[in-house]
Amino acid sequence: MAKYEKNPDVIATLDPEQYRVTQEDGTERPGTGAYLSNKEPGIYVDVVSGEPLFASSDKYESGCGWPSFTKPIEPAHIAESRDVSTGMVRTEVRSTHGDSHLGHVFPDGPQDRGGLRYCINSASLRFVHRDDMEAEGYGEYLGQVEDVA
Repeated sequence: MAKYEKNPDVIATLDPEQYRVTQEDGTERPGTGAYLSNKEPGIYVDVVSGEPLFASSDKYESGCGWPSFTKPIEPAHIAESRDVSTGMVRTEVRSTHGDSHLGHVFPDGPQDRGGLRYCINSASLRFVHRDDMEAEGYGEYLGQVEDVA
């Protein structure tokens, strides 16, 4: 089983936006994230720890300006906490092992897919294409991104 952790060496390589979002609880400007329009098959992992977070098959266009997902690929890799930093009550989501700020989860997602909208900053993610998943150690998740017949 892979070991995921908050790695200071990786943190030192983050670009300024990745650092601001993941380490300082920042938020990308809406509509600017690299993965907002990505429709390729694969998974999204924490840019710091590499822990698998979301599958492309659970990504959808919510119109909010950030990549949106209906559920995490591994619920144990997502930590949720109450966030009142902006004067409203929200639920923050962080990676469990990397402790990276990812975004927030809201109860206004597609009802037929569980009703949740994980609104996630692209800067907190790294995309692993389906063709590279096995080589990068994520082969166990291939069934969650391939078309189901």
